[in-house]
Parts: sequence; structure tokens; C-alpha cells
Amino acid sequence: MRNVHIKDYEDLDREVVAVGNDYPGGFVLPEHRHRRAQLLYGTTGLMHVTTRSGNWIVPPQHAVWIPALEPHSVKFIGVSTRSLYIEPESVQQWPARDRCKILTVSPLLRQLLIGAVELEPLYESARDRLLVALLLQEIAAMQTREFEIPLPQNPPLLALCQAFLAAPSIHDPADRWANALFMSASTFRRHFLQQTGMSFSVWRQRACVLVALSGLVAGRPVSDIALSMGYDNGSSFSTMFRRVTGQPPSSYHPAATTQAAPGSE
Repeated sequence: MRNVHIKDYEDLDREVVAVGNDYPGGFVLPEHRHRRAQLLYGTTGLMHVTTRSGNWIVPPQHAVWIPALEPHSVKFIGVSTRSLYIEPESVQQWPARDRCKILTVSPLLRQLLIGAVELEPLYESARDRLLVALLLQEIAAMQTREFEIPLPQNPPLLALCQAFLAAPSIHDPADRWANALFMSASTFRRHFLQQTGMSFSVWRQRACVLVALSGLVAGRPVSDIALSMGYDNGSSFSTMFRRVTGQPPSSYHPAATTQAAPGSE
């Protein structure tokens, strides 16, 4: 099914409901939730998924697993999506109340997702049921990626984190944050670790790299992105990017992602 609303189909007597939608650049779906778990994949572009506990960047060739009933909003940057809405008990590896996860999407899974959207809502044939069964097996086999930016629950610290994500700088000092919160540097570092599960320096590094994905997918030069975030040069940024993501920035250039996904729509 293409460009339909899941609310009209979520209660179908089927394990999986597949929906494809097209979104203009910058479109935002406000916070909502689904009774089913969702696997959200963009055949093109990039997505930002935000929950009350974290921010997930979903680059090309990746998908995000959103647990059932998890409130979330999504910002789309030039995205055509393929979504699976799955009965929560159908993928036992991920509990219904687990956190969102970013998954790599294999060439096989990608083709299965595209094929699933063409199924009739109440698919009946043996071939269609086998396709859905293989989809679930392939999803369970996918590797997860650390593309999450955890967010704190403390409102003043959350405001600082959100302001940083809007204009990240690799040299933004912890002392500035501590002063803004009227804390000593050591108290601030303990507080940040307690709230996010990461040290301030590691969080700042990951946030810079993941926010940079938007620019890379849009074709912005690595050197421009690096300098805008306070890196000395493109090389130092590339080293940090590879350390965080396991891949060079060039992997997310539009030409590279197009070649990696032949037949994208």
C-alpha cells in the first residue's frame, strides 16, 4: 500500500502491515505512537527520530526499529519510506518496551521491503506469506548500529543538549555547561553521565558526528562540515567520524549511497 494512513489498517488480521509513503524535505510528523512495532526504512534521504529518551539519526541503507506504543516524532529530509507495522510478539529478539534501534539494511531486506509494499493488505497466497515470513527472519538477523544520541530527563540539561544539537561544536567546554547549571565541573560530569549513560566528551563527539550526517547526505563537503563544528580540518573530522560510525564520511555522500542501492525509487 502506498501513501495511506496506518490507522486505517493497523487492526488488520495480519502479522505484518506494509506501507510506503513519500515525504517532502523537512516534513515533520509530530509525536505519535502505534499499537504495533514499526520498522521504518527510507529508500532515499535521511530521518531524525526523536523520543523522550533519545534522538536517532537514520542514514541511507539503515532502518529504525520503533517499539510498540513508543511515543516518537520523525523529521524527514527528502525521504520515500517503506514501513512495516508488526505485531509486537512477532520479533521476539526485541522486547515490546525496548528502546529504538538502528539496523543495517541488507540488499535482500531492502528488496523484501519494497516487495512487501506491493502486497494486498489481506495477503493470502503461499508466496506472499513466505515473503512476510522471510522479512521477519531477515529483520531479526540485522546488525544494530550506535546511531543514538541519548537525551537526559532533567529539563535544564535537556535544554542545553537540544541547543547543542542545533549548533554542535566539538570544542564546546564542559565548564560552560556546568556554569549554566550552577554546578561544579565534577558535579556536572557526574550528573551528565547519570542522565545520559555517556560521559560528556563522548556524547559531544557522537552528537557532532551524527548531526553531520545530514550535511553529508545532502552532499556538503566534508571540510565545510568539519570547520563549522570546530575541527581543525577535514582529516581530523574524518578520523573521528570513522571511529564513531565505523565508516568514512564518503560512505554517506549521495553518489555512494545511490551506488549502494541500485533501483532506488
